[in-house]
Amino acid sequence: MDLTSQQRRYLKGLAHKLQPKVHLGKHGFSQALQKEIDRQLADLELIKVRVGVESRQEFLELADTISQTSKSHMVQAIGRIIVLYRQGEEPEIKLPRS
Repeated sequence: MDLTSQQRRYLKGLAHKLQPKVHLGKHGFSQALQKEIDRQLADLELIKVRVGVESRQEFLELADTISQTSKSHMVQAIGRIIVLYRQGEEPEIKLPRS
C-alpha cells in the first residue's frame, strides 16, 4: 500500500509536533539502530529520525535505506529529519481515505 498525497499531508501534520526518537550519528546505520527504529515504529507507528550526515545525497540514500529495511513509508525528508510511518497490527493512527 502506497500513501496518497492526502494521507502524507495528514501524517506530516501529526509529525509536526513530534521530537526525533532516533538519532543516526557518525557511527552510521547499524543493526542496533535498525532494531531501535523497528521497536519505535511498532510502538508509535509514526516517528522522526535525525540523520547526522553532511551530504544531501548521502542523507537521501540513508533515508531510502532506512525506509526499505524497516518496511515503512517515508512520509517526509526535510533538513536532516526523516519522518517514517508503518501501520501497526492494531492501528492507532486512522488514515484518511484516498
